[in-house]
Amino acid sequence: VMAAAQPAFNPAPIAVEHWRSLLERDDIDAIAVCTIPSDHAEQTHAILSHDKHVIVEYPLALDPATARDLLALARSRDRLLHVEHIELLGGLHRATVDHLPSIGTPYYARYVTLQPKHPAPRRWSYHHAEFGFPFVGALSRVMRMIDLFGRVDRVSASVQYWPDVDRGEAGYYTSCLCRGVLEFRQGVTADLVYGKGDRVWQTQNQLEVLGEAGALVLEPKQGWLVRDQERREVPIGSRRGLFARDMEMVTDTLINGTPLYVHPEQSLYAIAVADALRQSAQQGTPIKLDIEPPQAMAV
Repeated sequence: VMAAAQPAFNPAPIAVEHWRSLLERDDIDAIAVCTIPSDHAEQTHAILSHDKHVIVEYPLALDPATARDLLALARSRDRLLHVEHIELLGGLHRATVDHLPSIGTPYYARYVTLQPKHPAPRRWSYHHAEFGFPFVGALSRVMRMIDLFGRVDRVSASVQYWPDVDRGEAGYYTSCLCRGVLEFRQGVTADLVYGKGDRVWQTQNQLEVLGEAGALVLEPKQGWLVRDQERREVPIGSRRGLFARDMEMVTDTLINGTPLYVHPEQSLYAIAVADALRQSAQQGTPIKLDIEPPQAMAV
């Protein structure tokens, strides 16, 4: 948890025994929550209840109902609730947005993020309750797709976990592999693959979009635009400094009222879609969605 105080933002860390001690300080106007996903909702609620602004890493909460309640609380208190989605500021996403018109009408996308870990760490990102369902804890995968393609009509998903039996503590796993399919109203079908741990053997981070006139194949440091016999390199901007840029935007919003690059309603919609993926994986059947996205996403 980080705190920002007026009149000037001081990036020097402040050591406190417990994050709740920050809530009573009159010299603190905004608090940033950068903790375990399962703690985000409790901490955000407490901060808003003390009439302070909140900047929180995604996900805002592990379920849609709690996320909606937090946004309603922020509105009732007239406080800023900013859910960070720096993936929308990064070079890979900006390159996708900039070059998407070059491939004509898109009809298929595939986004794969695989991260091997040998041995698997024993930490919150490998814990069912603390990280949540993979596409909720790793909400940026869903957020990126719906920012590009808009309203989702139907989803399906499957997930496999490898329990951490050797260390004998419930809730931990050593690897997971999760696949989700998003069917968008505009006609795009998107495959999402997310995997990590000791049953994953090669790092992969690739976004591919197929269109009627070409394709985009993008990775964190390189990308290509493919059309007919043409294969042209697409420059990918750096991810360096994105958190600092996000915080600068928040400060500008609080001081000058400048609109932010993302609204909490967009993150709430992403949570609703990710939770539908969870339900599909649990039930083994596709899930239809009848949820209107925020206007900014209504492609």
